[in-house]
Amino acid sequence: MSLSRRKHRRVGLLAAAALAATTVSAVAVNAAGAEEHPSQDPAEIAQAKVDNPYAGAQVYVNPVWSEKAAAEPGGEAIADQPTGVWLDRIGAIEGNDSPTTGSMGLKDHLDEAVSQGADVIQIVIYNLPGRDCAALASNGELPADAIDRYKGEYIDPIVDIMDDPAYAGLRIVNVIEIDSLPNLITNVAPRETATDNCNTMKANGNYQDGISYALAELGALPNTYNYIDAGHHGWIGWGDTNPQYDNFHASAELFGSLIGMNGATASDVHGFITNTANYSVLEEPYWEVDQVVGGQPINQNPDVKWVDWNDFNGELDFAQAFREELVSNGFNSNIGMLIDTSRNGWGGADRPTGPSSSSDPATFVDESRIDRRYQKGNWCNQAGAGLGERPQAAPESGIDAYVWIKPPGESDGSSEYIPNPEGKGFDEMCDPDYQGNIRNGNNPSGARGDMPISGHWSSEQFQELLQNAYPPVN
Repeated sequence: MSLSRRKHRRVGLLAAAALAATTVSAVAVNAAGAEEHPSQDPAEIAQAKVDNPYAGAQVYVNPVWSEKAAAEPGGEAIADQPTGVWLDRIGAIEGNDSPTTGSMGLKDHLDEAVSQGADVIQIVIYNLPGRDCAALASNGELPADAIDRYKGEYIDPIVDIMDDPAYAGLRIVNVIEIDSLPNLITNVAPRETATDNCNTMKANGNYQDGISYALAELGALPNTYNYIDAGHHGWIGWGDTNPQYDNFHASAELFGSLIGMNGATASDVHGFITNTANYSVLEEPYWEVDQVVGGQPINQNPDVKWVDWNDFNGELDFAQAFREELVSNGFNSNIGMLIDTSRNGWGGADRPTGPSSSSDPATFVDESRIDRRYQKGNWCNQAGAGLGERPQAAPESGIDAYVWIKPPGESDGSSEYIPNPEGKGFDEMCDPDYQGNIRNGNNPSGARGDMPISGHWSSEQFQELLQNAYPPVN
């Protein structure tokens, strides 16, 4: 779509929304959470972009996930929480009886959001060509060179549906393409962690092409809020402490290069999201990453493999610091961050209650840390994980919201190969017996056994997340 057509779309939707005001039932709030001008057309309020779309907002509850959660023992306590709606294949747009959305397509979810009186709905845009080039469990349907199909058969239909004036009163938060761009920094040659698939995606440029196109097309709608996935601190937290392996600054620079591609502007990006579908804790309360133990800072000690020269040991300080780095690479100064807290609570009986008394740095960290994975690169169905902070708006400076974009209880990938028609492969990182590779420091995978393919429901995992929730579920 040309830039002039984008402008026409923006003007046209505003005019159409005025004619369809009676169909809009969402309540609009300002950035402070207070209701504004209740007699005003809610579509016009929604389209006056707010600084934080979550402030004071009622966020859509996906009935497909909610029904599954409520059917679990104790699940009713969280079944009313908002979660992301994943459009992980072209068929999901219209509804294809998928495990994550049932037979509900995008239009069905938007209609239901209006029916609920929701102000915000969270949509995951997730179908890049050559998707997840460093993993196999979440590979998608589009091959590496299918950029035209991505644009014409995936993004364009989504934009057309969201463009309907019936949804003009909704704030539509789009989480854009998780697990993509940081791969072009960390998993390409000449790094030893390079994969052939990631080298291909770097060479063809289709990640940048696809994401910038999505930003421009979705950003042309006046009631959308685009948040680009930005990995997590255990993936791109290396910068000043070990500049030889800098991916913190390099990733921010790569994100900045999207500005201007396919007509995307900085204003098409409302913010970024970290820890999507991951397990990294918000904060480690009992130790600091640069704390001196055994005579030197922890993050400068080569024996502390958990830290391994990382500048951060939690998502909150990483997200806040990365936000500043993104601003310095051309994004607007008022961008906000989201953090996915759906599975990063790490509560339960094994949660530490204070710092270790050991003077050995590695032992001190291992006995003090609440994130109990074998290694920060472990991402698949981590055993012992728990629900994290409940979704909430503006919890900390620079953070628009804690969100549950990954619906708790939905698998990251199968524990062994399971044939399926969804384009999902088998990744050894989902095998509980796998002893790792260079990308996770050759550590055990830490994955749960007997898990279904990605997106499918696991009652056992849901129960564990509920049991190990922190804060606990009352």
